[in-house]
Amino acid sequence: MSIPAPTVRRTGISPKRKDSSVKYLCLANYRPADMAAMSPADRQALVSQCPARDAELKATGQLRLSASLGSDKDVIRLEPRGGRTQVTDGPFVETKELVGGFFMIEAASREEAIRLASLHPAATLGEQAGWRIEMHPVGFFEQYFEKDAGQETKA
Repeated sequence: MSIPAPTVRRTGISPKRKDSSVKYLCLANYRPADMAAMSPADRQALVSQCPARDAELKATGQLRLSASLGSDKDVIRLEPRGGRTQVTDGPFVETKELVGGFFMIEAASREEAIRLASLHPAATLGEQAGWRIEMHPVGFFEQYFEKDAGQETKA
């Protein structure tokens, strides 16, 4: 299966700015079996605490993007096989832990990045659901903007 590339304008952005800050891609993980073992009331009590924590992180001005992911039942895996792309629909039973969301922060130091990521709900809440954050320093970052009727859109 071949996938056509979208029409985009490419803007190169270095992860290190002139002020030496570094972007970190943070993955918010959870264990589906632990999440499923929680009662609906316990799950609701847990997730109801998230918006306030998310707002606190956003208020720092150092959150660059944030997103949650859809159901693991809708996951699609692409793998190279014999010079072609093999497409496999999820869910994948071998997965014990899933990425439930991701966010990108920009920080002047490793310590500041840890402090910022610690504001995310998955860093302090949800131990019973296996929540945790993985922080990955971004080595290279390019942002793409789709063209809109001949006009380039700006972020």
